[in-house]
Amino acid sequence: MIALSEDEHLMSRLFRFRFNSDGGLHNHSFGNLFLTAMAEVTGDFAEAVRLTSEVLAIKGVIYPSTNSNVRLRAELEDGTWAEGETRITASRQPIRRVHLEPADAHPLPDALEAILAADLITIGPGSLYTSLIPNMLVKDVINAVRASRATKIYIQNIMSQPGETDDYSAADHVETLAEHCGGGILFSNLLLNNGAPSPEVLKKYSAEHATLVEIDRDRLQSLNLSLVERDLLAEDGMIRHDPDRLAQAVFEMAGL
Repeated sequence: MIALSEDEHLMSRLFRFRFNSDGGLHNHSFGNLFLTAMAEVTGDFAEAVRLTSEVLAIKGVIYPSTNSNVRLRAELEDGTWAEGETRITASRQPIRRVHLEPADAHPLPDALEAILAADLITIGPGSLYTSLIPNMLVKDVINAVRASRATKIYIQNIMSQPGETDDYSAADHVETLAEHCGGGILFSNLLLNNGAPSPEVLKKYSAEHATLVEIDRDRLQSLNLSLVERDLLAEDGMIRHDPDRLAQAVFEMAGL
């Protein structure tokens, strides 16, 4: 929502704010709390998203994948289970698979219609198990993406995410997404960053146990993917995508 906000100053800073305290609010974002409160007041999550979009002066329309009350659960490598984004990443256990409960959560009809009518569908960058995959697990979303005639692009993360994708290569990301989408490759176009961060910046991330995602080209090509590599690095001392470079690459791939 913040990414689509035309207000780049106070409101977006406020919605990004995370509490740093010893209490129950520690590490919670104000934006999530605001959205939760709005959903309680309206009794409808989709309506809460619409109203919050107005507060943030959103350019475009945002649809949640589902209006159901769902929980994200992860089966971990040691056979135990973790529930919720924070607990899943804090477990520091390799993840076998994530599930939604209930598994038959109903999709938002407007979201399915938007997917079917789209010229371009992108997924990523973002947390693989706790952000990208959960949307695909909502009933009928996979079928809608598969049926859509849009250009479908997977934007690969630049760095691994500690506690979630430790030591994952690009092909590991692609295969994990495919396994959760019924075993098929839905996003056959893969956009990769080939820009090299400075050793000084990499050292900062290494201290947090984050590493560059390896581009294992042979494995990726064996998956019949269309690979596009660009220098997408932002020049702000952080290892993240530059929004203008990313947008240009996506539009080129889509022929728009």
